[in-house]
Amino acid sequence: MPTPPPEPHLFVVFGATGDLMQRKLLPVLYSLQASGKMPEGSRILGVARRPLTDASFRALCTSALQAAKSGSDKLIQSFVQERLFYQSVPTEATADFVALRQRVEQIEKASGLSGNRIFYLALPLEAFGPTITGLGEAKLNPAPGWTRLVIEKPFGRDLASAQALNTLVHRYFDEGQVYRIDHYLGKETVQNLLVFRFANMFIESLWSRERIDHVTITVAESLGLEDRAQYYESAGALRDMVQNHVTQILTLVGMEPPGSRDEDSIRNEKVKVLQSIVRLGPHDVVRGQYTSGTTAGQPVPGYRQEPGVNPQSDTETFVAIRLKIANWRWQDVPFFLRTGKRMPVKTTGVTLTFKAPPVTFFQTAEEYRSNPDRISILIQPDEGFELAFEVKVPGREMRVQTHRMKFHYADVFGPLPDGYETLLDDVILGDPTLFVRADEVEESWKLYDPILKSPPPLAFYPAGTWGPDAAQTLVQEWGQRWYYVT
Repeated sequence: MPTPPPEPHLFVVFGATGDLMQRKLLPVLYSLQASGKMPEGSRILGVARRPLTDASFRALCTSALQAAKSGSDKLIQSFVQERLFYQSVPTEATADFVALRQRVEQIEKASGLSGNRIFYLALPLEAFGPTITGLGEAKLNPAPGWTRLVIEKPFGRDLASAQALNTLVHRYFDEGQVYRIDHYLGKETVQNLLVFRFANMFIESLWSRERIDHVTITVAESLGLEDRAQYYESAGALRDMVQNHVTQILTLVGMEPPGSRDEDSIRNEKVKVLQSIVRLGPHDVVRGQYTSGTTAGQPVPGYRQEPGVNPQSDTETFVAIRLKIANWRWQDVPFFLRTGKRMPVKTTGVTLTFKAPPVTFFQTAEEYRSNPDRISILIQPDEGFELAFEVKVPGREMRVQTHRMKFHYADVFGPLPDGYETLLDDVILGDPTLFVRADEVEESWKLYDPILKSPPPLAFYPAGTWGPDAAQTLVQEWGQRWYYVT
């Protein structure tokens, strides 16, 4: 069935003067306009506490778009003057949200809009509740047309807070109106996991316990805090990366073929993966924190020396987890997850390592273990796939060497769109497939909540390395090794 055309709407961004809006969302909205994906007649209303006018907000956005090199000055000016408006909501009082509703209705009437609305919460977690309550109490939902609520991660800090937030959301919005956004799900390579697996019979036939020895998922960042100390001190790597980005990749790797392409069939299978994971214990998790070291040839301070960080901070900047999925496809196949800051390189990828042959004629069993066949999914920065396999080196002697067969998206399709662009396009079209459902959020928190309540002690690692030695021990105890997807 063809996708219906997008409908004109009012796109309301809460947190419109913040970093996410100015650095990410605004250039993406401009790009959607330039590519014809933003319906003609649609308008964008920025909302924040600052007492700006339409003119001063437009000037702020013009500077941001020029800094991002989004387009020519003429096209940028046309975009901001025709599309952008601003409304200050200085407090959480219902009266301020009633004033917002009046401004929304005024813009809709002047622009000939039918009342279709998108509310995007580009806000810190603690502001979600008051904003959702304000929208509901001011009767901004239901609208004359359709309404969609987009919520940025993190969705809660633990299971209890996630459940409370879901309860609050559902007081004013139906689940079908809610789009919990994780920008990793907008990446082409993450989405292509479904095509790679389910459109290639020979791949899917290998994707199980009969052929796969173990799976590693790595989300590595080479940077440190980058002025995010206040947020990161209260979050840490487990909340910031594992519960959302890493777990989303895990569910797509581990899911069963959905019965159809509709959004609930796909999301149902992701939830089943989470429900099948064997409960984690403290011995299955390593928490790390970087100390001073060297990154890209430059000395860098340790986490506790970063501006705004408690000198005795117990916040983890690295997490490694081992787990098993107790179902027919993955029984007894180890999955190893890790993420960290101040790693040697920035890279995100998945490696599925195949089992060794029961008898090998060309190498000893130990030699083969160091070079097994592997499939790697490269998610960033160089999106694509690699298949590592053994070949004979030309010559009389029987010498074996690992070779990599590579497919990189950029070589075939050129630059890929930003993940946010893909996801905002889906919001405009009303396609929730790539967004996280309420039960998926809660199942994910159930998995990690015991670790948050009883965290293992920190293990330290020098900046510029692949994490603490304990992370190596974690996989070696199960007879495996990490693979570096670079």
